Amino acid sequence: MSQAHRDTLYVEDARILAREAFDGDQVILRLHAPQMAARARPGQFAHIQCDSCLPLRRPISIMRVDAKAGWADFLFKVVGEGTRRLAERRVDERLSLIAPIGQPFTYQLQHRRPLLIGGGVGMPPMIFLAEEMHAVTGAYEPLVILGSEVPFPFQSRPSQLLVPGLPEGVIAAMPLLDDWRVASRLASLQGYPGTYEGYVTDLARAWLDGLDAAARKEVAVFACGPHPMLEAVAALAEEYHLPCQVSLEEFMACGVGGCAGCVVPVETPRGPAMQRVCVDGPVFDARSVFPPA
Repeated sequence: MSQAHRDTLYVEDARILAREAFDGDQVILRLHAPQMAARARPGQFAHIQCDSCLPLRRPISIMRVDAKAGWADFLFKVVGEGTRRLAERRVDERLSLIAPIGQPFTYQLQHRRPLLIGGGVGMPPMIFLAEEMHAVTGAYEPLVILGSEVPFPFQSRPSQLLVPGLPEGVIAAMPLLDDWRVASRLASLQGYPGTYEGYVTDLARAWLDGLDAAARKEVAVFACGPHPMLEAVAALAEEYHLPCQVSLEEFMACGVGGCAGCVVPVETPRGPAMQRVCVDGPVFDARSVFPPA
């Protein structure tokens, strides 16, 4: 019997088209990887060889793709030897990658007011998802809330888009999203100008409280970020009776489901199970990972 995951992954020799470094040891690489760019969906990731002397690849979420031009953007933070070596790579060098991997986010037209929440290196899937929703002209009105405790990997600017219900003075936005006419706001505890002083979930709560009952029924929540943030987002969605999907971050060895080194406990219709973040996820229904008390 054929298996659904076969013939969906590609090993590709990608060329670095551009490299941009930001404060907080953050780097964005643009890679020419046409096979991946033609097939990638928001929430999926690539398993990238950082250096020929390091046997294990690193899983990095896809932030943007251009299927026609054949490129993809990746944002990552230097946290160890592998990402340090990856950050040192230069334009025109080549990287081996396996992609696209994993279950992507799914969404429906009945939820035309999606709430996208990204924290730290969990921001890229939210940007990718916002761009895909934006491409469905007029169908969705997403709000993207991004949080970071290091400088954001872009120069924020006052938003041109009004978002009712948010605290006065919270106007900082990601320029790329603003240019797409996708509303975004930023949250941090670092006192950045125009940024909400608090957690992403507190800012999300303010927005939800500003919606009437009919509008709130049109909301679905999507999130990626550190585990404590995802747990808080799942609790918020449960409180407001909103569907919620979360993309988990986990250490991985093979990245393709063979080693089972990234398993997490998940509630299924048949009871508790251990599932692999790399191929059974990384996107899960929030209730399956964070069951309501």
